Amino acid sequence: MVPPDSDAPARSNRMEVSVVHALPHTVWQRTITLARGSTIQEALTASGFFEAFPELDRDSLRTGIHGRQRSPNTLLQPQDRVEIYRPLVFDPMESRRRRARHKENKRRARRNKAP
Repeated sequence: MVPPDSDAPARSNRMEVSVVHALPHTVWQRTITLARGSTIQEALTASGFFEAFPELDRDSLRTGIHGRQRSPNTLLQPQDRVEIYRPLVFDPMESRRRRARHKENKRRARRNKAP
């Protein structure tokens, strides 16, 4: 007879998650084991993220799970990928307007150039 696995309850109360922060030329990533019921905030603390990036303001961080923005108090599920998003460099709407103006100017230039 095989003895019962004494670590089974302890393992079932734990989960593995990844914490990822993409930088312009590299990616910071840690895989950690947490208690079930842990939050994004707890994952950031346990991963050492705040020590690795002390210059980032904890209160203004934008975080998400698998590409969907989530608040720091969101509960995690096993195998979640916690993502820390960088601030936008450009306003997306302004960039879109700039591209539209550029496209319109090119179209006008072509029309004026035609014989």
